[in-house]
Amino acid sequence: MRLSFHFRWVPFVAAVVVVAIGVALGNWQLSRADQKRALQQEMQTRAEFVPINANAQPADPSPQEFRRISANGEFVRKWAVYLDNRPHQGKAGFYLLMPFKLAGSDQSILVLRGWFPRDAINRERIPDIAVPAGQVRIEGRVRASTSRLMSLGQAAALQPGAIAQNVDVAEFSRASGLPLQTFIIEQISDSNDGLVRDWPVPSVGIDTHKGYAFQWYGLALAAVVFFLVTGFRRASN
Repeated sequence: MRLSFHFRWVPFVAAVVVVAIGVALGNWQLSRADQKRALQQEMQTRAEFVPINANAQPADPSPQEFRRISANGEFVRKWAVYLDNRPHQGKAGFYLLMPFKLAGSDQSILVLRGWFPRDAINRERIPDIAVPAGQVRIEGRVRASTSRLMSLGQAAALQPGAIAQNVDVAEFSRASGLPLQTFIIEQISDSNDGLVRDWPVPSVGIDTHKGYAFQWYGLALAAVVFFLVTGFRRASN
């Protein structure tokens, strides 16, 4: 018994098409991974730049995200808002979001002050969290927005002390009547308030793109193997 290969055009063309698609999409995924890697490096580089002064004039309306930033001013105590469903190290909790009025300006900036755990018995019970009195200096990093979660239905109108799933700057400005900068600050400086400021590092999805590339290359290889296996037939001498 010996093996002989029977070439057939239809399986050959089908295999070529599948291989071409698989390789092309695999290469595209690796290209996206390279772009995301460059973005991650840029984020790290920005974090090492000299901090922006939010009180400087003229103010930068849209500074680079993840740049360090400092600001002098006073927290607007009335308008504390609590972002729900923000876990930390496996524990349910909230982010405290408050506007920060810049010294010598009518402008304010939304500040994510930190994280605190949810009450195990009453999920809507909010502990007393110290607010620095008078003018203070805070340091943090620039973020374009708060992390946004999937939500169902229409959210209630924003008000002081609200527990909300998602909040954007424009919505907060309309509800509070405060003129706000278009970005927010993730505070990293300590205010002796008991809040946790271990902010999660945003994932840019490099490993996801690598995984997809592996799948597409695997499909291309499978098409070659299938074409070869089905082409061989046993034949007698």
